[in-house]
Amino acid sequence: MTETSINTADITGKTLKSVEAWQTGHFILTSGKHSSEYMQCQKVMQYPRLGNLLADLLIEKVLDAGLKPETVVGPALGAIHWELYVAQALERKLCKDSKNACDTTGSAEQLEHLAGLSAQARAEKPLVKAVFAEKIPEDPGFAIRRGIELKPGEKILVVEDVTTTGGSARKVVEMLKTIGCDPVAVGAVVDRSGGKASFDVPFINLLALNLETYEPDSCPLCEQGSAAIKPGSTIK
Repeated sequence: MTETSINTADITGKTLKSVEAWQTGHFILTSGKHSSEYMQCQKVMQYPRLGNLLADLLIEKVLDAGLKPETVVGPALGAIHWELYVAQALERKLCKDSKNACDTTGSAEQLEHLAGLSAQARAEKPLVKAVFAEKIPEDPGFAIRRGIELKPGEKILVVEDVTTTGGSARKVVEMLKTIGCDPVAVGAVVDRSGGKASFDVPFINLLALNLETYEPDSCPLCEQGSAAIKPGSTIK
């Protein structure tokens, strides 16, 4: 699959609109800014087939860029489900390209087989981790918890659904570096920053948009008397 055979941005936009994940109205974004458009990617992620198809597109772009991640990490809550789909897409691709091709169907027989392999044999049949980084209470950063361990030097693809300022993904990249990991890229479904989001690693997205945002005290939608809503995971 190449950019010549499929327009990644076009099909991503159509997919978002098909499930009303690309919304119009008056919204308060996670960054606190206001906008007339909002991307609620969980409306896509609730459908595993769509999530997996978008993840396949992202992994194609990541690997085409010469990057070779081993593990996928995303900030909660925005990356939940997405980090899993991307890890599955990476594992499918690694298995397909491996001389020691592995079955990814998840059947009971396959699970029994994997459980019985030695560590060296299992390493030849890629098992890609999908990990979500959690916010630390009363702290601006993120942490890897729940018994999950990442190795020094482990090559990580950091993912999030929508990038507005890139703040959460940037904090996850910084956290991973402090524990000795090697973040190789940030990947997103949508970059709505207008090209302003930047990281110390490559930034790869499926759809780049330049949607206007406003500071709350200078929002023309507010001046028109429109009430802003916060459509994220928390109702306020």
